[in-house]
Amino acid sequence: MKRLLILSLLTLFLSSPALAQSSRPNRIQEAWQQVYKDNPNLPLENQYVNRETGKVDPNNTLVSRLIRYHYFIKGRPVSYRLDWKYTIADFLGMNDIMQENTYPGAENLRKNPFESDRAIIQNLNRKQREALIQSLVNVFTPR
Repeated sequence: MKRLLILSLLTLFLSSPALAQSSRPNRIQEAWQQVYKDNPNLPLENQYVNRETGKVDPNNTLVSRLIRYHYFIKGRPVSYRLDWKYTIADFLGMNDIMQENTYPGAENLRKNPFESDRAIIQNLNRKQREALIQSLVNVFTPR
């Protein structure tokens, strides 16, 4: 049931007119890759092992999980700076309470990256957080 909901949301997400019109990346994988190009010092955090394959999933990164949390878990739009600030505030413990059991990766990775991801975001300084937010807005906002 949950996988069906996620697939439905993913279909909706990828067929969004605002994203489809954009010449910028509109898929999560393309989006997180661009964010890392813009922020090369941001940790990938992609060492987690997939439960099904038993192999490290190199595409399951900190930023891909951040995007999935923002859009699929919280249902926030991807093109507004303020919404990304709310998401970062969640990671800082200053906004909504995050649930470890619903965090992206909790179901499909052997070790849930929840605590590690939160710690990384919390350890970013203000300038780094602002650069991350700006990259996310740039990736998802049509020109």
